[in-house]
Amino acid sequence: MIAYLKGSVHDKSPEQVIIDVRDVGYLLEISNQTYEELPDTGDEVELLVYHHVTDNDQRLFGFANQKEKDLFELLITVKGVGPKLGLTILSGLPAQEITGAIVQEDKNALSKIKGIGKKTAQRMILELKDKISEMVDATYSADGDTSLSSNVKEEAVSALQSLGFKKRDAEESIELAARNEDFDSDVQELVKKALSQMDK
Repeated sequence: MIAYLKGSVHDKSPEQVIIDVRDVGYLLEISNQTYEELPDTGDEVELLVYHHVTDNDQRLFGFANQKEKDLFELLITVKGVGPKLGLTILSGLPAQEITGAIVQEDKNALSKIKGIGKKTAQRMILELKDKISEMVDATYSADGDTSLSSNVKEEAVSALQSLGFKKRDAEESIELAARNEDFDSDVQELVKKALSQMDK
């Protein structure tokens, strides 16, 4: 199985890229997110690869980072979501917004993605919410904005854990404390508000 490919960009489009690896061209299907990360034609690139093998076909899917690949591999475990639709989902929204929408059960945001209806969106939420909760790296809101950076949130959660709180309780408290507030980089203030809402 191919895990990654490193070579030069021979040709590229929003749907696929051909990587020249020692005079052998590998065609990888990609999302719009990965396409935007690709260098110019002729420049060197390294992409993570999901090698999809069936009885009748072999296809390579390329990813600019591990986060996107991990999310893709989770998406295709959902009934009715194959590799092609998985890429369509990744092209429809940034990875952090997809994970945020799933965790917060925002069916409307997911169903706006081309090819995703309300039933598929609900199935994604039901099957992936628990698996994906730890992958969320930013507070998600329905309009697609992030109200708190991932680093600030992670530091605040770690601070609460160091005080003896369980991770899940800490995460829920930070989410609640951060709602409709702008703490910028002030971890201390965020932790204080979270503590005021928690029963020790």
